[in-house]
Amino acid sequence: MVRYILQQIKITSHKCYGKWFAKNVVEETFDLDALAEHMSNHNSPYSKGVIKGLLTDMISCIKELLLEGKNVKIDDLAIFSLGIKNKVMADTEEDFTVSKNISGVKLKARATGELMSKSLNLEATLKKATYVNGKLTSTDNSGSSSGSGNGSGSESGSEGQGGSQSGNEGGSQSGNEGSSQSEQPQATTFTLTISKTGTGTATVTKDGNAVASGASLSEDDELVISITPAEDQVPTATLNGSSIELTENDGVYSGNFAMPGQASTLVINTGESDDYDPNA
Repeated sequence: MVRYILQQIKITSHKCYGKWFAKNVVEETFDLDALAEHMSNHNSPYSKGVIKGLLTDMISCIKELLLEGKNVKIDDLAIFSLGIKNKVMADTEEDFTVSKNISGVKLKARATGELMSKSLNLEATLKKATYVNGKLTSTDNSGSSSGSGNGSGSESGSEGQGGSQSGNEGGSQSGNEGSSQSEQPQATTFTLTISKTGTGTATVTKDGNAVASGASLSEDDELVISITPAEDQVPTATLNGSSIELTENDGVYSGNFAMPGQASTLVINTGESDDYDPNA
């Protein structure tokens, strides 16, 4: 069951300002050790150590194959492949060099089997969630809650406008945005330093809200970069020295990244000059 919460775009300059969107809820990230233990607890005849060893070998072989130019398909999960991160486009074929124009490679995964959108029964797969007394609880698709208490700021902004609400929500909700932020579970946070150069403009947002340099963020928080570069320029963005892929639409470049579990530095150049080095 995939749970989601509703968020509202609150940046006044955003073309979708005031509109609402769904965001999936991620409560935990499993590493290889945790995955092996999870598998061993599912009536497996193999121990956690054996499973972890097999998974470690599988990962090594998949990486080897990908680096040899092959795709790897794991049935009912995904097709894994490599892509190239282009840093800046060359004016001519002769002017192109790996060091100047390519920043690295990226791993791509295309869903197969049940995880393909056309194969999913969205009504049965997606379940609306909200924060109740600091804990996540699911609701059915009609909006009735499985618990009671104060809703989250984004939930109450759309369902409990400015007052208490009774019935299926199971209790009163405040319509004030962010009213339940203090009730959500506390997590370790890390500082994100944002450095901007160039004559264009750029914004960094989380759940539609602007993020400023020095913000404290939790690991795996999803952030979005939006850049309007200087005329005839190609912007760049790096996180801790690694390039972030940007896509262009009507002159606006956008990209996203997950906050690492450490203090990090985001460098954005909104109008790249010939001598600009994003890793300097």
